[in-house]
Amino acid sequence: MKLLYSMTGYAEVSVAVAGARSPLAVRLELRSVNSRFLDLMFRLPDELRACEASVRALLTQQLRRGKVECRINLDEAQSAQALPELHQIEPLLQAEAVLLQRAPHLRGLSVADVWRLSAAQQQQPHVDPAMLTQAMQRAAEAALIALQAARSAEGERLRSFLLDRCTQLQQWALAAEQVAPQAVARLQERFMTRWNEALQALGGSPDPEAVRDRLLQETTAFALRVDVAEEISRLQSHLDAIRKVLDEGGEVGKRLDFLIQELHREANTLGSKSAVLELSELAVHMKVCIEQMREQVQNLE
Repeated sequence: MKLLYSMTGYAEVSVAVAGARSPLAVRLELRSVNSRFLDLMFRLPDELRACEASVRALLTQQLRRGKVECRINLDEAQSAQALPELHQIEPLLQAEAVLLQRAPHLRGLSVADVWRLSAAQQQQPHVDPAMLTQAMQRAAEAALIALQAARSAEGERLRSFLLDRCTQLQQWALAAEQVAPQAVARLQERFMTRWNEALQALGGSPDPEAVRDRLLQETTAFALRVDVAEEISRLQSHLDAIRKVLDEGGEVGKRLDFLIQELHREANTLGSKSAVLELSELAVHMKVCIEQMREQVQNLE
């Protein structure tokens, strides 16, 4: 039995970049929600634009449906700032001297200014593009595995939910089959009671042949109105098909969506033919349950 995948999931992975002057990591987030088709959206810094095509290809190979947002950031570890070195301070002081000669009204650099400017120079990352690409690829692969695990766990929960609803619908279908003959028997009893009451009021005696013919006409017409055997048979067939699709697993979302529409059609027909309260109530319960199934099926890949 293949796994079921929901289109809803989240994963976040951080991978260190080898060879960077200061500790640097690629942090990659994947957020997925339901969609009719596969829709990939990327948010990443300019330094990583060249890697977008490879990540897109990786996601396209593994994912079939869903709106997937891929966020990628470069995270630099925050550490205590070391004292500025002389070779970093000297160019700043020379530049300050030139500016003060041309514009004596300018304020000179303070110790805090020298510290901040030298720190900014130190924080400029010097990274080998090949190392950055490797870290990016590892992050994408790990994030995709984590996302698929999350989507699979949600898919298995949806499988269990849908199977439970199929069982409930089947129970209501069996109850509807039993309601129809019971309703016909109650009609026959009610008809005979009213027939006898009418004859007693008129003071006449019943004609057995006329009573039998009229009873047959009334019960036949009523039985046709409450006969839901065809609808129940088709509904059972759709439920069996849903169970088979769920057992097969894989990409089931679109097939299940079609079967849910067929279930809803049969429940509507059942409700429109209901001439007794019990059948109407069962039809309402079925439609509520089918609507719950339809909402959940929209999340399956």
